Amino acid sequence: MKLFFFTLLPLFVSSITLSQEKYFVYFTDKGIESHTLNKSSRIYAEAEKLLSTESIERRKQVMGDDYITFEDIPVNEKYIGALEASGIKVVHKLKWFNAVSCYLSKLQLNDLKKLSFIKSIEPVRVFTKSETLKESYYQKPQLNKSNYSFDYGNSFTQNLLSEIPAVHDLGFYGQNAIIGIINSGFRRDHPSLESRIVIAEKDFINNDDTTSNQDNDLFNQDSVGTTIFSVIGGFAPGYLIGPAFGSRFLLAKTDKFLNGINIEEDNQIAALQWMEEMGVDITLSSVFDPRQLSYTFQNMNGKTSRIAQAVNLAYLRGVSTFTAAGDGGANYWGTGIGGIQTPADAASIISVGAVSENKLSTVFSSRGPTSDGRIKPEIVAQGTEILHGIAGSTYNTNVSFGGGEGTGTEFSAALAAGSAALLKSVYPHLTNKQIRQIMLESGDNTAAPNNVRGYGLISAKKAITFPNFEFVNDQPVINKIFLSSGQVNESTIKIFIREENQPFQEGRMTKKGSIKFAYELLPNFAGKNFEFFFTFQNNAGINYREPVPTLPNYRFKYGSWAIDNILTGFKQNDNIPVNFSLQQNYPNPFNPVTNISYSLPVASFVTLKVFDLLGREVGTLINEFKLPGNYNSQFSILNLPAGRQGSKLSSGVYIYQLKAGDFIQSKKMMVLK
Repeated sequence: MKLFFFTLLPLFVSSITLSQEKYFVYFTDKGIESHTLNKSSRIYAEAEKLLSTESIERRKQVMGDDYITFEDIPVNEKYIGALEASGIKVVHKLKWFNAVSCYLSKLQLNDLKKLSFIKSIEPVRVFTKSETLKESYYQKPQLNKSNYSFDYGNSFTQNLLSEIPAVHDLGFYGQNAIIGIINSGFRRDHPSLESRIVIAEKDFINNDDTTSNQDNDLFNQDSVGTTIFSVIGGFAPGYLIGPAFGSRFLLAKTDKFLNGINIEEDNQIAALQWMEEMGVDITLSSVFDPRQLSYTFQNMNGKTSRIAQAVNLAYLRGVSTFTAAGDGGANYWGTGIGGIQTPADAASIISVGAVSENKLSTVFSSRGPTSDGRIKPEIVAQGTEILHGIAGSTYNTNVSFGGGEGTGTEFSAALAAGSAALLKSVYPHLTNKQIRQIMLESGDNTAAPNNVRGYGLISAKKAITFPNFEFVNDQPVINKIFLSSGQVNESTIKIFIREENQPFQEGRMTKKGSIKFAYELLPNFAGKNFEFFFTFQNNAGINYREPVPTLPNYRFKYGSWAIDNILTGFKQNDNIPVNFSLQQNYPNPFNPVTNISYSLPVASFVTLKVFDLLGREVGTLINEFKLPGNYNSQFSILNLPAGRQGSKLSSGVYIYQLKAGDFIQSKKMMVLK
């Protein structure tokens, strides 16, 4: 552990004469070395106390019992105290980045750069909002009541396009899901929002718990957040119903109305960190206009912007993240390049594009790919003529509803995130990895995904009927819901399953609850590839097969968490490792170069470091977010950071350590001269 003894001289500067700007200040360490973190340590207990019960349980789903990582250790309070003692006001503590954000004058900035515990300093980027969110007061004639249980009023079309009413009729409204909305502010006195369950709200601009307009806000500060909240969670029968009106909500005010909508990156990172600690399952945010601060298309690789990095860290902790694709159209970055913006470029996020009510792609919806070639957006939902609430308005006789109609991919993202909450409501055991897989499989364009519609228009009904895995006493079970145009004859439900290239075996499903069925897999399936399909009849004797014969059968590799239909196949699955692993370096012993190989079954933030036997860091080989796959890195004793035992290492034993999400493994290697 590094110890610093320091004194910061008071900076006698006038706030009147010296302007200040907001910066990220990164520290060299957290008071402990990463490889010394263990469950019995005081610092581990302090990190755990910051997490709610819901957060811990969600983390355990994807991280197991080792659900505290080095990123979760709080920022060193000694360093914060030193900054505050010099008159510097810390705005946000960003433990995932071992940093704080604060306002600095040029003199303070120069003085901080001289301190030994400061690793680096960079400006906090301030963006304008990308989405257009065009709106007008809604005055169309009211639709007739639908045949579904609820009267959706004129919000019926936007819900029906994603088959949300069919899921509501089954009794699922988003229960079991905690949704976090990151936006400009919220008015909860709107009729569609008055009875929504809000666990907590926080203003990251003024650092208080009020997300509605305050004295220092512009009059429309809370307008955009209110519209988005109403689209995803509003409940006013006959006027407006959102897909996830039964969910619980966390509200974060991060985006300020000032010469447009300004988004400070540290506010959104702090909000995401807070929501993760509070136990959020699904987050919904907007995208930035990154061109204004010299980002390029090459930076849209899912790992360059700080907010994309934060999204990836939240995903590793089990959070399902959604964002609008943006309203930059096809030529945001230039003709033929595309229009995806950050954090929609993040590998783990589900970015959502917009279609019209007749399912046609809109001109304004941002297109992919990312600079590293990934398809974006992942899915689409309706993003035109969206009925929403308006902050401060109520029902009246002149307009049918205190609301308006809007256009933008932010509305599409709200409908898609709400559909994911319905999926979580039906199957609380689903991890964010499973939710992402199922949401993409549930689009209408999975056979030919592209950078306009991604995997297609999302269907909440298709998502809840897509089969999924649940591990019961470490035994994998296939879950399935069966729906048809008439009542299903449950006695006819069958599963046909086989090992690859073997005959199909018929099996029976066991009923769980009122509408769910399950099939327990046999232990002798371990490590093998399988495919399966279902058959059943409705009470009228009409036969059904899922998937339909024109599509591939469902497939999985025993021990995996994913069932795929179109999105992936055996060949692709075989190329993705099943487990994390760190291989022995080769050659070993070595001089001067050796190779270190490792495998990632899921996208992870990866660090690969070398230490001597005293625990001193010798070098960092990898420190970035990586997609699933097999990797190789070279380590040379002749190419070390300045000041690390000169320019080369002496003979002896060294430790190399891989950290990928919750996975940590170390091995020994020997330098022999």
